[in-house]
Amino acid sequence: MVKPCWRPCVGDDATEKVDGLLWYKNLGNHVYGEFSMAVIQANSLMEDQSQLESGPLSSTNSGPQGTFVGVYDGHGGTEASKFINHNVFSNFKKIVSEQQDVSEITIKKAFASTEEGFLSLVKKQWLSKPHMASVGSCCLVGVICNGLLYIANAGDSRVVLGRAERGTREVAALQLSTEHNANIETVRNELRCLHPNDSQIVVQKHKVWRVKGIIQVSRSIGDAYLKKSEFNREPLQPKFRLPEPFHKPILNPEPEILVRKLQPGDRFLIFASDGLWEHLSNQEAVDIVQNFPRKGIAKMLVKAALREAAKKREMRYTDLKRIERGVRRHFHDDISVIVVYIDSHLISRSSIGGHPLSIRGGSATTISDSVARF
Repeated sequence: MVKPCWRPCVGDDATEKVDGLLWYKNLGNHVYGEFSMAVIQANSLMEDQSQLESGPLSSTNSGPQGTFVGVYDGHGGTEASKFINHNVFSNFKKIVSEQQDVSEITIKKAFASTEEGFLSLVKKQWLSKPHMASVGSCCLVGVICNGLLYIANAGDSRVVLGRAERGTREVAALQLSTEHNANIETVRNELRCLHPNDSQIVVQKHKVWRVKGIIQVSRSIGDAYLKKSEFNREPLQPKFRLPEPFHKPILNPEPEILVRKLQPGDRFLIFASDGLWEHLSNQEAVDIVQNFPRKGIAKMLVKAALREAAKKREMRYTDLKRIERGVRRHFHDDISVIVVYIDSHLISRSSIGGHPLSIRGGSATTISDSVARF
C-alpha cells in the first residue's frame, strides 16, 4: 500500500516551500554560483513580484549567457508589478538579440518597452478599469554577464553588495542602487529642477515628503495618471486627480544604471524591496548573509526584518506571525529578497554550463523541465 506513493526525495534545496504568508526557496544554482529567495506577504493582495533567470540572455541560444534578477515592488494594486514580472525579461532578451550584446542601452530599452506596454494596456482598459491608471511599480534589475554587473533601478528597492575587505575577515556593505524617493533631499531637488514652475511638485504631509502630495517614489513603471494628463481625469478616483492639467510627465520610468566589473572580493548581492530595508541596515543584512549558512539565508533575512518590526511595536515575533494579511500591512510591507552568491571562478570561466532556470517569487520552473512537460 505504501510502495506506489513512494518517490525519491529531492531534498530541501530543490523545492520551494510555503509557510503561512511566507514563500521561500532555500538554495538553488545560477550560472555564476548559488542563490536563495524569500517572499512574505503583508497586503491583502501580494504587490511584490520577483524573478531570477539564469542561462540565455537573448532569444537565441548562441547569444550571451548570464543571470538576470528582478524585484518589482508594486503600489496601488498588483497589475503593474505582475506585468513587469511577465514582460521585462522577455523584452530584454528580444532587445539583446537585436543588439547582439548586453549593455546599458539594452537594459534601458527593456524598461522603456515594458513601460510602453503597460501604458498601452491602461489606455485599452481606461473606461472599464480606470483604476489601472493609478497602479505602478518600482523596478530593480540586476544582470551578470561577461564579468560585468549591471544594476538598473527605478524606485526605492535596493541592492547591496557584500564585499570582502582586503587584509581583514570583514565583509563590508556597499549599496549599488540609487533610490528615487521624495524623502531623500537630492530627489526633491531633482524634481524641483525638472518642474521649476510647480511649487507643489513635492509636498510634506505628516512628516513624509510626497510627489504632488500623493506618492513617495519619483520613478516607476506605470502610474499613468502622473505621466499623461489624459489619465488624470474622470473616471479616475478624485484622490488621484490633480487640480490642473500637466504638460510633461511628473514621474520618470527611466532607470539609473551602474556598471561594475566584478572583482574577486565581491561575495554576494542582496536584492530586496524597501520592506526589508525599512527594518535592516545595509551592514546588518550583509552581516547576516556572511555569518550564517547559505541554505535558507533569504528566509533568515525576512525573519530578521519581521523581528525588528515586532520589536518596534513592542510585541513578540510569534504574535506578529498570527496577524492576517491586510491587517499585517500596518506592521510591515510585503518583502521580497533574493540573495545571489558570486563564485569568482565561475565568473572567469569562458564557457557556461548547467540547465537554464526561470524562477519567480511564489513559483518556479526549470526551462528544460517545462519543455519536457509540453
